[in-house]
Amino acid sequence: MLIQTDWSVIRKTKWHEYAVRFALGGLITAVAGFIAKEWGPVLGGLFLAFPAIFPATATLAEKRENERKHKHGLSGVRRGRQCAALEAAGTALGCIGLITFAATFWGLLPRLHLLLVFLIGIVGWVGVSVAMWFLRKRLRFRPKHSLSGARPLANHRR
Repeated sequence: MLIQTDWSVIRKTKWHEYAVRFALGGLITAVAGFIAKEWGPVLGGLFLAFPAIFPATATLAEKRENERKHKHGLSGVRRGRQCAALEAAGTALGCIGLITFAATFWGLLPRLHLLLVFLIGIVGWVGVSVAMWFLRKRLRFRPKHSLSGARPLANHRR
């Protein structure tokens, strides 16, 4: 699966898909606030760092891929799962970048100006996330055979 940007998807996304993302993001943020109130801001902050819209994004991406393949008379189950897995991989790698941001912020805030700490943290976050993505791409496991035992076809459409 190739990574690419398709801005036309914004126009194709239905309003209820945005509502689901907004609702889940708000719910996760509210739960993080409750945790912070009950057990302190450090623990609450860890839960707030949870990618709030990931669950909705992954399920909607899987659904969209299934529907796209179904329009062409193909089963999109496998492709939908691959798309959701790709979302999960990107989210996990982004979280490693987020940890970099948090550690940078926590370590430098007492010593440097707030704006400078933010800039250094953001550069670290983006840099680590992108580096992790390229590392994942480079070290990606590529099985010789599919789970069914059949060899994959070069031009096989899924």
